[in-house]
Amino acid sequence: MKKYILLVLFFLSSVGQITAQQWMRSLEIARKLALVQNKMVLMVWEESTYYDYPVVVQDNRGRYLVIPNLFSDEKLSPLIWENFVPVIVNEDEYADLYLKIKGKRKQSYIDKFNDDSIKIMDINGNILNVNKYTEELQDITKLIDGYALNTQFISNELTNYYKQQSFYSAYFLASKYLELTLYTREDIRSNIVDLFNIYLKEAIQFAQNDKSDGKASLLYRCELLNIQQYLYLERPKKVLRMLKKLEKSEVTENNEALLAFLYYTANKCLKDDEDAEVWKSKVSSLNLKKAENIINLNL
Repeated sequence: MKKYILLVLFFLSSVGQITAQQWMRSLEIARKLALVQNKMVLMVWEESTYYDYPVVVQDNRGRYLVIPNLFSDEKLSPLIWENFVPVIVNEDEYADLYLKIKGKRKQSYIDKFNDDSIKIMDINGNILNVNKYTEELQDITKLIDGYALNTQFISNELTNYYKQQSFYSAYFLASKYLELTLYTREDIRSNIVDLFNIYLKEAIQFAQNDKSDGKASLLYRCELLNIQQYLYLERPKKVLRMLKKLEKSEVTENNEALLAFLYYTANKCLKDDEDAEVWKSKVSSLNLKKAENIINLNL
């Protein structure tokens, strides 16, 4: 890991010296740099660089300007680097990258992965901007406004997952992505929830492969986290319906705290203070604060 950090620091020191800040050519190094800088990765396939790639960008007067080529414009380059870590990925890497997602993603995700459009990824290579763009030219300003996330809020969880994929690293990263939606624009909230679901499914897979006696408890914990996403999607009634269908046999002390949080928050969102009060004493002060933020989201 030490040699990776030194390599990233080298790129950090040299990037500013490159004329027009040329795009990176190694996805692995770009991911490490994004982790250090708390940024998302902006990725394109190399084939898309073989021809001019016109885009639009908004100037400080609100006017839209056409940039003839995304990859060579000296004025646009600093703006890209300020908000993302841009990387051009060789087609030779396609097969290995595709195998990692084959059978694990929706068709819309696969289509986005395959096309020539700009892909905004987290440091683990998962695409955030899966939505198809409908404009004739891609809008760089819109990409920045929506997807140039500062990932410092989830940096610990990203780092833990990056170092070792396990049930807990996937579970806690999924949970943190959900919480991140409280601080992002409403129109990309569902995109972040999609990232949450990618990591939750991985956590479920780790739990299913667990050979210990705690397997059922881990799966129950995942189910509670799955239900939690509907609080962030402003569907508290669905949360209560799903909770009522759950078997309670695998409720451990940790799971009971999350169960109480879900009942309390959903009822408060629905302004049912009486039912919410039944669960309040089992909710930690930290989760009460988080519940307050979710309740405000649902107002």
